[in-house]
Amino acid sequence: MSLRIAVTRAQPDAEDTAVQVRARGGEAIIAPLLRIIPCGYDTNIDAAQALIFTSAAGVRAFPDAQRMRATPVLTVGDASAAAARAAGFAHVRSADGDAVALARLAIATLDPARGPLIHIRGAHIAGDVGGQLEAAGFVVDQRIAYTAAPAPALPDALRGPLDVVLLYSARAAEAFTALGGDRAGRSAACLSQGVAEAAGAGWARVIVAARPREAALLDAVFAA
Repeated sequence: MSLRIAVTRAQPDAEDTAVQVRARGGEAIIAPLLRIIPCGYDTNIDAAQALIFTSAAGVRAFPDAQRMRATPVLTVGDASAAAARAAGFAHVRSADGDAVALARLAIATLDPARGPLIHIRGAHIAGDVGGQLEAAGFVVDQRIAYTAAPAPALPDALRGPLDVVLLYSARAAEAFTALGGDRAGRSAACLSQGVAEAAGAGWARVIVAARPREAALLDAVFAA
């Protein structure tokens, strides 16, 4: 019997994750706990030395990829890097990690004297990339391009039989609790320790990815 795995990511990322779950032999049950809502923001970034993205959602919310295609882009991971390349950016580097790894990549490859860094981000993010870079002497301009809003009600798919609930962010874990999600008899599969802490107690099991990458999370789920 295949694992019944709830994919709680916002769309369109939930569909991509469902493909990965099915490829491993699991039953993917799409049940987004968050909705991505674009925000109006100042897109005047012509003086930017580089753009920083901490999510694929940030890339999708950015309207000027073609105009800024020659501007260097640094991303937190490979998924956001792929989104940046698909959007038309010509010079993309992935930190393949978390906020700390992204800050390290920027510090190692960019020069504070060559201009500001523009962080295109959501209203809620994990880790303080901007703070780390400012401590290293960079000027960081934060542009909030979207917000991840909790679903108005618990998705019906989360009320049925499930083995595992995938949680990619602390915000999703908090939404699951706030919307009355049932933990009994289910495992929470969390992208990081911070997400696991937000998921709380009462689960049959809490699984944490060895690295904050989707492949590592799914590896842990199917190994368990």
